[in-house]
Amino acid sequence: MRTLALSLFVLLTLTTCMRAQTLFEQYFDRGSMRVDFVLAGNADEQSAYLLELRKEPYWGGAHHNLIDSLGYGEYRFSLKDKDSGRKLYSRGFCTLFEEWRTTAEAQSLNKAFYQSLTFPYPKAEVTFCLEERKKDGSYQPLMSMDIDPSDTNIRKERVQHYEVVKVVDNGDETTHVDLVFVAEGYTLAEMATFKADVAEMADYILSQSPYKEHRDKFNFWAVCSPSLDAGTDNPRKDEWAKTAVNASFNTFYIDRYLETNDVLSIRDIAACAPYDHVCVLVNSDKYGGGGIYNHFSIGTAHHALSKEVMLHEIGHGFAGLADEYYTSDVAYQNFFDLKVEPWQPNITTMVNFEAKWKHLLAENTPIPTPTNEAYANVTGVFEGGGYVAKGVYRPAINCRMKSNEASGFCEACQAAITRMIYFLTDRNE
Repeated sequence: MRTLALSLFVLLTLTTCMRAQTLFEQYFDRGSMRVDFVLAGNADEQSAYLLELRKEPYWGGAHHNLIDSLGYGEYRFSLKDKDSGRKLYSRGFCTLFEEWRTTAEAQSLNKAFYQSLTFPYPKAEVTFCLEERKKDGSYQPLMSMDIDPSDTNIRKERVQHYEVVKVVDNGDETTHVDLVFVAEGYTLAEMATFKADVAEMADYILSQSPYKEHRDKFNFWAVCSPSLDAGTDNPRKDEWAKTAVNASFNTFYIDRYLETNDVLSIRDIAACAPYDHVCVLVNSDKYGGGGIYNHFSIGTAHHALSKEVMLHEIGHGFAGLADEYYTSDVAYQNFFDLKVEPWQPNITTMVNFEAKWKHLLAENTPIPTPTNEAYANVTGVFEGGGYVAKGVYRPAINCRMKSNEASGFCEACQAAITRMIYFLTDRNE
């Protein structure tokens, strides 16, 4: 009887996978579609404006988990088959623009930021819908349009040729997580250094839990995009470099915050390989980085803490993890509404802690949990996180999402990263 039940389970699983694969093949073609647009506004209002549509040669994402079940991101977009109204694809994401909107500058200035989204190339006409998440957790439409994949004005240019190296190869991109590293601030003569830096970064990431337990599910790619100048911009020292994706320190006037608004150049370069997440590796020995969910992660290569920083930033960009620190200098103001449960899986306002890591707590763990030696290695509910000392809680006294001194990710962050790995590889936890 047990053997029969197991056989039925396997048959049901295979049937489900075959149905999903057929669904992908029914609605989507080879390659991906890229929507380039602009987000513009200020602290109080925003608008979205289409730039153009492009066809790119690779789709690195899953073929089965096409509908976002995680609910992460300050924005989300969806595709529906125009004829039937059936939802075909959806994803949540974040942007540098939404971070800027929480700064003091946004109170008195209008600004525009480039943004880019990709999805499998549709076979038939679809309706694209872009929405923003409001402070109360509800969504509001920003842009909607019908897309005809046979439109003659969809750009189908060949991607620019760069050397592409598959640094870690564990298999087909449709069933693995593909991390693509883009070179920034490496000259053509420094490409051997870039490839060695990516390999070193991959070795480190795959040595950390939970990545090491799932290392066979990852591919790492290096796209060798040369810069005219070595290094990157450092405005505080009046240092400027002509580089591939125009990265710069001092983003939002925070010295260590390394970012770029040139997301279109990043996408142009990353299009040379299939990807689930894009990382920008910067040829610098200065401390700094940044990570934005389903946008990209960026960090330097040659600081003593570069590997720890990149691991932290991939936590943001790949897994949607929040910062758990609350004492460091940031430009954000009132980033979290304490009356609403944040979507990030590793912080809570206690509005809906049941949906977070409560299941990981031991029965005798007090809530909130005291920040003392007795709970140093315990999963709990410690006050302070998300840039504020009061009202936001984190899962551990210390974690990679809180400081570089942490031994690694806390239990809740590891669970969230693992959930993302399985979501992108079409597997069950």
